[in-house]
This record gives sequence, C-alpha cells and structure tokens, in this order.
Amino acid sequence: MTRREAAAALHRSLSRFVAHDEAEITLSLVAAKARQHGALGSPDLASAVRACRGHGDHWPRVLEIHASSVVRGFGSERLIGNLLIDVYAKNGLLRWARQVFEGLSVRDHVSWVAMLSGYAQNGLGIEAFRLFGQMHRAAVAPTPYVLSSVLSACTKAELFAQGRLVHAQVYKQGFCSETFVGNALIALYLRYGSFKLADRVFSDMPFCDRVTFNTLISGHAQCEHGERALEIFDEMQLSGLRPDCVTVASLLAACANVGDFQKGKQLHAYLLKAGMSLDYITEGSLLDLYVKCGDIETAHEIFNSGDRTNVVLWNLMLVAYGQISDLAKSFEIFCQMQAAGIRPNQFTYPCILRTCTCSGQIELGEQIHSLSIKTGFESDMYVSGVLIDMYSKYGWLDKARRVLEMLGKKDVVSWTSMIAGYVQHDLCEEALATFKEMQDCGIWPDNIGLASAASACAGIKAMRQGLQIHARVYVSGYSADVSIWNTLVNLYARCGRSEEAFSLFRAIEHKDEITWNGLISGFGQSGLYEEALKVFKQMGETGARYNVFTFVSSISASANMADIKQGKQLHCRAIKTGHTSETEVSNALISLYGKCGSIEDAKMEFSEMSERNEVSWNTIITSCSQHGRGLEALDLFGQMKKEGLKPNDVTFIGVLAACSHVGLVEEGLSHFKSMSNEYGVTPIPDHYACVVDILGRAGQLDRARKFVEEMPIAADAMVWRTLLSACKVHKNIEIGELAAKHLLELEPHDSASYVLLSNAYAVTGKWSNRDHVRKLMRDRGVKKEPGRSWIEVKSAVHAFFAGDRLHPLADQIYSFLADLNDRIAKIGYKQDNYHLFHEKEQEMRDPTSFVHSEKLAVAFGLMSLPPCMPLRVIKNLRVCNDCHNWMKFTSDVTGREIVLRDVYRFHHFTNGSCSCGDFW
Repeated sequence: MTRREAAAALHRSLSRFVAHDEAEITLSLVAAKARQHGALGSPDLASAVRACRGHGDHWPRVLEIHASSVVRGFGSERLIGNLLIDVYAKNGLLRWARQVFEGLSVRDHVSWVAMLSGYAQNGLGIEAFRLFGQMHRAAVAPTPYVLSSVLSACTKAELFAQGRLVHAQVYKQGFCSETFVGNALIALYLRYGSFKLADRVFSDMPFCDRVTFNTLISGHAQCEHGERALEIFDEMQLSGLRPDCVTVASLLAACANVGDFQKGKQLHAYLLKAGMSLDYITEGSLLDLYVKCGDIETAHEIFNSGDRTNVVLWNLMLVAYGQISDLAKSFEIFCQMQAAGIRPNQFTYPCILRTCTCSGQIELGEQIHSLSIKTGFESDMYVSGVLIDMYSKYGWLDKARRVLEMLGKKDVVSWTSMIAGYVQHDLCEEALATFKEMQDCGIWPDNIGLASAASACAGIKAMRQGLQIHARVYVSGYSADVSIWNTLVNLYARCGRSEEAFSLFRAIEHKDEITWNGLISGFGQSGLYEEALKVFKQMGETGARYNVFTFVSSISASANMADIKQGKQLHCRAIKTGHTSETEVSNALISLYGKCGSIEDAKMEFSEMSERNEVSWNTIITSCSQHGRGLEALDLFGQMKKEGLKPNDVTFIGVLAACSHVGLVEEGLSHFKSMSNEYGVTPIPDHYACVVDILGRAGQLDRARKFVEEMPIAADAMVWRTLLSACKVHKNIEIGELAAKHLLELEPHDSASYVLLSNAYAVTGKWSNRDHVRKLMRDRGVKKEPGRSWIEVKSAVHAFFAGDRLHPLADQIYSFLADLNDRIAKIGYKQDNYHLFHEKEQEMRDPTSFVHSEKLAVAFGLMSLPPCMPLRVIKNLRVCNDCHNWMKFTSDVTGREIVLRDVYRFHHFTNGSCSCGDFW
C-alpha cells in the first residue's frame, strides 16, 4: 500500500470514529498519521476538532490542534475555523470564538451561524443582534438558520423590539414558511406575553412539527392558559402528530391549572398505554396534577413509585400536604427526605415553611429556619422571602427584619414582604420608611409593593405620601391593575376625600367585591358613615354580591351612627344571604346592638353563634360592662376561660371596666395582676386608667394616687383625667389639683381638663380658683365643648343643646317639660344643677340655661314617639347627677324605658331605677 493510499485509509477510519464519537481513538489515529506520514491536512485537523467537541477534558488537545492549524497555515481556513468557533462558543469561550471568527479569510453562512448561535446559547442577545447587523452591512444574505439563531438570542435576552425587527426581515426574505423560523417566532412572542401574535404566526405556518405544538402548549400552560393549551393539543392530534413526553408534561400542567382532572387522568393513561418512559419533568407534572386536584393519595402512590432521588418530587409532596394543612405529614415527608440523603434546594424550605405559617406553628418554622442556615440557604432570596412572610404574619417583625438585613442582595419580593408585614400589624410609619429605603436601594416597587404602601398611607391617613404613590402607580405602568386601584379608592375614602374616592371608583371598569368593600370600609373608617351606607345600597342595586367584609363594614357604620333601624335592616339582609353564620358578621351585630343600647339583642345574637372567637367574647363582655351589667360581664369572662380561649388586652379592658361599674375593687385589682402573671398580657395605659377608675369610683383616692405614682410606665392624659374626675365626684381638691397639673402639661388645649378642674373647684366652693381656671381657658383660647344630645324620631335625627330654643317645636317642648317637672317634683325630684354656680350667678342666669340637652331630647321623644317604643338618646358628654336623677323619676312617672348613651357608658332607666345602680 502506497503512502497516499495509507493516508486515505487512515482518514476514512478517522471519519468513522468521529461519527461514533470515539474521541480518544480519533485523536490517537491523528497522532499515528502524523508519525507515519509527517504531515496533516486541513480535513485531518477538522476531524480532530470534531472529536474534541463536547469533551471538556480534551481542552489541551483542542488548543494544541488550534495552534497546529495556525502553524501549518490553516488558521484562516473556514473548515477548521467554523469548527473551532462552534467548540469555543458552546463552552462559553466567546472571546476566543470571536477571535477565530475575525481571523477567517472568508466567512460563509456556517461561520455566521456558529458565532450567532454561540452568542444566543450564552444569553448574549445584544451581541448576537449587533453581529446580525454586521452581517447585514456585509451584504451577506441571512439564511433561515441565521434568522432562527438571532430570534432565539432575542428571546433569551428579552429583546422584544429587536425581535420584531428580525421578524420583519423574515417576511422580507420570504422565510415565513420555514418551520424552525416559525418556531423561533412563536417562542419569542410567548416569552413576550403576546399570545395573539404567537397564535397568528402559528396559524400562518404551512407546516407545523412537534416542536411547534410543544412550544405553544408549554407557553400557554406556563401562563395558566390551560384551556387554550388543551385546544392546541386537539389541533396537534388532528394533524396526525403523536405527543411526546414534553407535550404530555405541558398538558398535565395545563390540566392542573384549569382543574381538568378528568383530562389529566386521560393523559396519565395515555402515558402508560404508549409506554413512554417517565423523565423527571413528566413525573413532576404528573404529581403536580394530582396534588393540585386534591387527590393526595394517588399523588403519594406516584411519588413512591417514582425516582426518589428527584428533589422536585419531594418538594411537590411537601406542597401536597401543605395544601391540606397537614403539618404532621408534611414534616414527616421532610424528615424522610433528610434520612434518604436528598439535599434540599431553594424550593424545599419555602414548601415546609408555608405549611408552618398556615398551621400557625411558628416555633417549628423557626427550627426549619435554623436548618436552612446550616445548609447554606440563609442568603437565598426565595427562602428569605418566605421567612419574612412567616415571621411578619405572626407579629415577629424584629426577626423578619433581621432576615431582611442579613440578605446580601435584596429583591423586590423580600422588601415587599417586609412592607406588607408592617401594614398587617398597623405599623404604617415603619412600612412607609421601609418602602422609601427600598427605593433608595434602587429597587423599583411592583404592584404588590405599591398596594401595600398605599394601604400604609390609608392606615395613618398620610394623604401627601398617598398622592406620591398614586403618581408612581402611573409611572410604573400599573394604572390598569385593579388591586392597586382598589387600595387607592380605600386610601382616598379613609382620608375623607369622598369626591376623589368616587372618581377613582367610577373609573374602574370591572368592579369586584374588593372595590365596593374598599369604598364602604374607607368611608366608615373616616367617619363618613352615611356615605358608607349609601354605597352599600348602590352595591345591592347593581347586583354585586355581598360578602363577609361588606356586612362587617356596613354594620359597623350603622353601629357608629347608633342607627339601630338601619342596623336591623342590614341584619335582615345578612340573614337572607346566609352571612349570619359567619363569625365576623355576628361579632359586628353584637357590637351594633351593644352600641345602640339593645343589650338583650346583643346577648341573643351571641347565644345563637355556632362558633365564637376572642372577638366574640370581648365584644359581649365589653357591651355588658358598658350597659352596667358588670356581674354578667364577669360571668361571661369565666365562661370564656372555661372554653379554653386566652384573654387578651381587649378582654381585660372590658373586665376591669365591669369591676369599676359595679364597685368590685379587690376583684378588679386581682384581675389586673393576673394579666401579666397568668396570661402574659402586658398592661397598656388603658388598663392603668381602668384601675384608677376602680379605685376612684370607690372613693379610694389616696390609693389611686399611689397606684399612679408607682406605675412602671409614665401616666398618660387618660390616667390623670380619670383621677381628676374621681376627685371632682368625691370633692378631693388636693389630689385633684395634682392630677390637673399633670393633665394640663400633657394636654394644654383640651377643654375637658379645664372643665373638670373648674367643676372640682365649684363643688368645693372655691369660686376664685374656679374663675382663675376659666380665665386661663380664655387666655389660652380653649373653648368648652358644648353639651349636645341626639334622638331619632320618624327616621330623622334631632339635635339639642343646653337651653336650646332653635327647634321648631321649642315652645311645645318647654311647655311639656314644665308639666313633666311638676309631675316628678310631686314624687320627690329636686333639681341639683346650682352647685356649679354661686348665688349671684344663679340669680343672673336664665332658668332655661339650666335645662341640659338630654332633658330636651327626652321631652321631645316623649311627645313624639308611641308609648311602646323606648327612648334612645345619645349625649357627647358624661351625664350629670341632676339629669341622671331626673331620668329616673321621669321613667317612673311616664312608665317609659329611657336608654341614654353618654361618652362613658349606657344607662337604662326603667320604673325609677337605672342599670348602673347609681354607680357611674
């Protein structure tokens, strides 16, 4: 055999071995050829390069071959150069690939495609697009493969505008009929979210392959367009193409998203019948279907028969049991995973942590947190986001903040979780400070972050900041986001900006229950109760469905107006719609009847509840306490504890107030001590004020003063005002002056403080001191709040001031009142308003000026309402001794029930006695 024949035979062997990817043999044959014949041609070097493709451990040989080709003068040849570009590009060495590309003497389409593909595969879309421009300027006509590569690069780099330009070139070059170009266009538009354009490209394609259908099905399934994905699958079957594992995996995901369990099970059967081997993606999709459709038992069977080394399957089982809040089973799976030696990934911890959050097992979540630190996931943004959410939801905001601070790189989800946590716990100022901090770090807020910030503004009525966030919504492109608009509607409504709230409300095309509820609750929280109830009425007229929050907000608005008539109508509507079975609605109804003076209705609603929570017990205890039924309130407190419910700070305010209203001093003090000793509740100023009230009402003023002086926290205005009020009742001017001194330092412009001190001096006959206090008020520009009372008659609310003669029926009212006073005087009533004025003042004042507003309201009610109806009067100040005594006699003479709600409590007057037992 001649040397030429031997070289040819060796070259044929080379080619055969390369085809079989036998890299080592190929390189050995190249070396043998070099030893035997002394020279290697360009085809030989090309074969060697092909042999090294995909073999990272052959890099030294690749470099050696590259160097050899340069030395032998083949460095600029296309055959070797194109292969080297491909090898370097596929291994991420783009700089070397570009160097070879630039060194080619002549570039063909293979050269351009190799370089473009390299950029595309490495996510360098801009570089690929620039190279495409260079190719165009070089007058090289693009081939379908070139255009496909550029489109893939634009898709990966999300260069959608550039991708549209390439699409134009596709039309211009007439390559629309090329299937792989169409596939690349579909992938581009699906990634961009333009499903209509993707479907249009699909419909224009003359021939579609399996890749076409898989790309479309996968794209729609990933965006939860399950129904459309299934429609495309039907078209695929009609075209005669058989689905593969990729198709089925995407279809299973589509079925899971739309809840089409039957179709999903058919696909499962098809997998088994077709004998397809389940890869980890198909197994995961199949398991996900059964998990999302609630068939946990079958899901577990699939899991047991699947690849137990696949961490995705373990994660899906954690999700499965988390979905049904079975923390025990979820934790068991997690422990089995650890025992099997499966290393958790960044999705494992969030799965189990979410279950801990839903189950309220925050301590277990804390242990999982520790484990995540040990396994190196403490800095993972996904894990940290779930941890922040968990700690925030249960009020562990310091820990949540610590997790955020430990993150080296914070993303928008981490910041938003922290902001939402602050808002959830009414720490709105902290939420807004964190929102600003996020922006200062260069993180642009998403729709959830903007909605949370707007909620924070609503919580503290920060209208100025709210306007800035409203502007940011437009700048950020979220002007069509309904969730943000709903929050903004609530913001304007809570800030009392009714016109702006209605304007935004009307601008929302598709209003949901959240939109209506945001407006109703916003008006209710800003004191625009009538507006809230008008919106409720409009909601019903439009056919929108009421939900729990609708009724709670509307009933609360009626309660705050003390409009029992409107409240009962709402109660009837709630019964018709079946919402009275909701605990929150019943709680609102108890509060309504309690605030409207109908304590029996409140007790009935409470007794008919199938389930009660802490709010239910707190509301009925507080209501009984305010209505003078202290012993009933304390009995309810005992029942609450027997049912295993833990009292909170609100519970103890009701309990302490009950003890105060019935004079149970020692029992009240015992309950106060038990707060921290037995229940771990830290007293707040309201609790201390209640204790001072207990001691003050009982006349134990020295003990009350000592209690205030020994408080572990600084006494606030409420505490000192309570002590001063007790001093006025018991005529203890020494302690009263001490309380007034502190009170005027804390609230120098509060008229009630001056009035209390002035009256304390008056009842003790210290007229000069009283006059000094009144002068001090005038000098400081403080005006006394006038006493005012309201009564509803025939759906109209009538208001009265002391000595009021502005009412249209003033003459008849005063005439009726004079006759009534004569009648009650005959059974022992004596007016007692003069103790606040000395003799000269009494002589100078008009006798009608001593007629307080509640007397006028009661007289008008007696004149106007039928005998069967109780009189319900509201007063903005504490009822005085004389009016309290007058109403007892009036109820006895007239035989009518009078319910008076003053600023502190309710008084029920019947048959000459009051529910407070004259202890108020």
